[in-house]
Amino acid sequence: MIHIYTGNGKGKTTSAIGQAVRALGHKYKVIMIQFMKGDPNYGEIKTLKKIRNIKVVQSGLPTFVEKGKPSKEDLKLAAKGFALAKKALKEKKYQMVILDEINVAVDYGLLQLADVIKLAENCPKNIELILTGRYASKELIDIADLVSEIKEIKHPYQKGFVSRKGIDY
Repeated sequence: MIHIYTGNGKGKTTSAIGQAVRALGHKYKVIMIQFMKGDPNYGEIKTLKKIRNIKVVQSGLPTFVEKGKPSKEDLKLAAKGFALAKKALKEKKYQMVILDEINVAVDYGLLQLADVIKLAENCPKNIELILTGRYASKELIDIADLVSEIKEIKHPYQKGFVSRKGIDY
């Protein structure tokens, strides 16, 4: 099945990781490819790298991407991550493939929507494919089996708070 976790609220990546933890409990093999993320200091990355049967690949720079103006390196890393996603689905080594922030990568122009749609449509039936990130396209939502929109109601950032270690990263 194809899952999408989208919306402007906090918790899309966290939801995908929760789904991965559940799958790992049943001996599934999981790969999570993170687009537009390259900072190895996120708490979840540090923890996931210690767990068997889950592979985490960051395919982005540790800096923000400027919408509509990705650097050559941003484009190169996104293409590398997408090639790995296609390979993971083709080889069927993993029962769950998480493409974290792929919706944002499409919205920001790092990947083509048509390519992501084709990938999703050709996902083997025995693999759970999870797509996360704000700005999920209507076309992807239409082909997904499960879509959860995480809506921001209130967030400490709105009051000027900064990211907190162990909570926000």
